[in-house]
Amino acid sequence: MVNIGNSWDDILKEDFASESYLALRRFLAEEYRTHTVYPDMHDIFNALKATPYEKVKVVLLGQDPYHGAGQAHGMCFSVKPGVPAPPSLLNIFKEIYDDVGVLNTSPYLVKWAEQGVLLLNTVLTVREGQPNSHKGRGWETLTDSIISKLNAREVPIVFLLWGGNARSKKSLITNPRHLILECPHPSPLSAYSGFFGCRHFSKCNSFLAKNGMEPIDWSTR
Repeated sequence: MVNIGNSWDDILKEDFASESYLALRRFLAEEYRTHTVYPDMHDIFNALKATPYEKVKVVLLGQDPYHGAGQAHGMCFSVKPGVPAPPSLLNIFKEIYDDVGVLNTSPYLVKWAEQGVLLLNTVLTVREGQPNSHKGRGWETLTDSIISKLNAREVPIVFLLWGGNARSKKSLITNPRHLILECPHPSPLSAYSGFFGCRHFSKCNSFLAKNGMEPIDWSTR
């Protein structure tokens, strides 16, 4: 069974034992056997491994993993060092620079995760070259539960919802303690429709500081 190695194991114990998740596991076993699937099966839960439940300050919600070779490693928008930054991530870096003056070159976002940014996709696996190919197979049940459990927390959290898939989860965030920041996706197809200029990074840090928490250092090195 799943072993995250931190507080998520107990918090998600019932989810991982559910028939929905067991059906998803059976589907994934067949997918990994018969197709090229990303990320590597050992990397699927890296976002949860890097950011325990009680450490979450910010939830950055993505769609599904990158579907090209060598890109996805279990954290939304991030790729490993040495892998070229995909266009959406380059647009994120542009907005960070325009908003808070931080110039990023490393596409590996683990430094954010270690500070409390949960880099969660709504769907955690994908077939090579086929975006959204694992949509509707059961991941949404688990990730909805993760969002709901975070929503129940008393300590305030910032939820960054970029794009339609992420914004569709807004109804799960009902706790008035939390801050929801939403805008179009940073993809080149939509970044100029409202992602650029959203200033979510400074707004996020202002909210954290106002609530007595350390702001996020948005540099990646």
